[in-house]
Amino acid sequence: MRLALVLFVVACSGTAKSTRPYPEPSVEEVVARLAKARAELTSFRADSTMDYWLGGQRAKGEVLVMGAVGAKIRFAALSPAGGSSMAEMACDGQSFVYVDYQNNCSITGPCNERSIAQFFHIELAPDDFLHLAVGTPPMVANPKGTLTWDANRGIEHVELVGTEGTEKLAIDMKDGHFDVLDAELVGTDGKTKWSVTNTDFIDVGGKRVPNKSQFKSPTNKQDLLVDWGDAANRSVNVALGAAKFQLAPPDGLRSCQ
Repeated sequence: MRLALVLFVVACSGTAKSTRPYPEPSVEEVVARLAKARAELTSFRADSTMDYWLGGQRAKGEVLVMGAVGAKIRFAALSPAGGSSMAEMACDGQSFVYVDYQNNCSITGPCNERSIAQFFHIELAPDDFLHLAVGTPPMVANPKGTLTWDANRGIEHVELVGTEGTEKLAIDMKDGHFDVLDAELVGTDGKTKWSVTNTDFIDVGGKRVPNKSQFKSPTNKQDLLVDWGDAANRSVNVALGAAKFQLAPPDGLRSCQ
């Protein structure tokens, strides 16, 4: 009798684990929901801790970061010794300014994928970085794909094929959530352009966002580890004036290049 009860419990547990606790979504529904989540997050600000590349050296410390849609990004890497800036970068929507205070040099240029790379050695469009930071990764254009339920992890695996290549997503949709745990973009040449892993989702301003992220750029053999900070040190959909994305390098600095 006891053996039969054990077998019944195991069988029921296996069945519960192998089925979705919600109606099966379509690929179109997942794409629409991700697009909606992106549209609802237009800016963010965080007092983060990052393990990153600064110039040619590995660094770890406090990094103030903010962003708004329209290619507006601002970083300030603070010195562990006293909180002064070791390096800053600002994208104002059209151009960027990067200042390395440790080496007394600066770089300016158009605001694009290489702007983020100047600071973190990972090429990401400014708006893509913003959305990756808040857990709503960019999607390939004109996506078509497949969706598979992962019974072991209890998540959805989504593979989207579009103009830029193939995008693979792992999404936790239990309890009404839509947490993008993993995202990876593989170009049409078969090479991974970037990937991100998100963990420890928390509520900030009524939105679920990752507390920790790991970005990787296999092409550049670089990675970036970020602890975005708790809800008290973060905000989303906050008004950020244009002046916050302006950075003027001190006079007389040489070019970092």
